Amino acid sequence: MEKNKIKIFCDGGSRGNPGPAGIGIIIGDKKYGEYIGEATNNIAEYKAVIFALKKTKQLLGRKKSAEADLEIRVDSELLFKQMNAEYKILDKKLQPLFIEVWNLKQDFKKVEFIQIKREDNAEADLLVNRTLNSLKSSLFS
Repeated sequence: MEKNKIKIFCDGGSRGNPGPAGIGIIIGDKKYGEYIGEATNNIAEYKAVIFALKKTKQLLGRKKSAEADLEIRVDSELLFKQMNAEYKILDKKLQPLFIEVWNLKQDFKKVEFIQIKREDNAEADLLVNRTLNSLKSSLFS
């Protein structure tokens, strides 16, 4: 692995579409799961990437971020193909999220999106589900 290449795993999901939603992100050995409110699956996927880019910049600082190559691994075909200009962004709610990701990418030397199989993103998915499960249990306790 290259010195400045950082692998990031991102996932987002909702219970219902829309419904209670969460994100799961793995940046190196750091893991994050967060509730994001009511959202669709696609919005949650974008919010996971936004969180990952902001958190990576926070962890590295401005100067190191400008030198860093990021590999963002996602299992969302829609997000992957939209970020690689293979699909148009027809959903008006996704357009500002796409623009936010695009702008955040400028803080890094290179940001590459890689589509992976869902089973290869199991750890990020687990973070999403743990977050949503803990929310459900807190609502009923």
